[in-house]
Amino acid sequence: MEIRTLRYFLAVAQEENMTRAAARLHLTQPTLSKALKSLEAELDARLFVRHSFSIELTDEGRLLRDRARDLVGLADKIEDEFRSIDGQLAGELRLGMAESYQIRLVAQELRKLKESCPGLRYHVTSGDTEQVTERLNRGLLDFAVLCERPDAQRYDWVELPESDLWGVVMRDDHPLARCATITVFDLIGEPLFVSEQGWQGDIAQWAGNHLAELRLEGSFRLSYNASLFAREGLGLLLTFDRLVDTSPSSGLVFRPLEPSVDVTLYLVWGKRQLMTPIAERFVEQLRSSFGLRPIDSREPCLYRRTKA
Repeated sequence: MEIRTLRYFLAVAQEENMTRAAARLHLTQPTLSKALKSLEAELDARLFVRHSFSIELTDEGRLLRDRARDLVGLADKIEDEFRSIDGQLAGELRLGMAESYQIRLVAQELRKLKESCPGLRYHVTSGDTEQVTERLNRGLLDFAVLCERPDAQRYDWVELPESDLWGVVMRDDHPLARCATITVFDLIGEPLFVSEQGWQGDIAQWAGNHLAELRLEGSFRLSYNASLFAREGLGLLLTFDRLVDTSPSSGLVFRPLEPSVDVTLYLVWGKRQLMTPIAERFVEQLRSSFGLRPIDSREPCLYRRTKA
């Protein structure tokens, strides 16, 4: 199975049309069709259902699409690492990020790196800790931004210099909107929206023995999507501050939890990960920008903020 053929397959899967995919790949349609038929024969599986003007993936085709994305992504990453092995400060960075207002700090650092290294390209994906660390562990990402403390046995990291504040997003006409802060007792009986990671982690610790009294109405990976449900009055959203528009015209308000729950974010990479020159430059830039220093001589790549 060739990477080139997998690229052909992914183009057809995305376009859902053989003619458009062939034009995008700069191939003739018969050449593309022949390559895909050979792929089906090699796998002994039917990958497409061909309709008059479109193509639909079979169950086997959807499985191959998910696997092919990872394989092609890893192949691209390997090629880029070898292109940068001569030490030139160019190439690609692949980052997976949790949702946080602090992502703006990472964006600012990427902008500065791009200014000094015009050859930089970057790919960014979003997800919770489980999603991004799984891709990091498989070598599909160079860095991940996590909202829980990393495993020191597996990762090195830099700590982002601010913190995120947990709170409740709700309609501005909800009775709890009149409260300055929200306690666990305020939420008993209310339908709640929160990420699975937050519910099992920070919220579980905050609620303590009262967690069983809270009602999880639904879980969302993206706070924006959950805020649409909150705006319709379907429940209250537990999330970080500044992820959702709560301006006066939005119809929503944010109220912090009491006692307050602050979360530190970490930009991590694998301990045994081979760093390209551009990745090493990025780490050193973060260290300089965030005022970081090594924790001790035994862990020279693990940084924290310098106390004032």
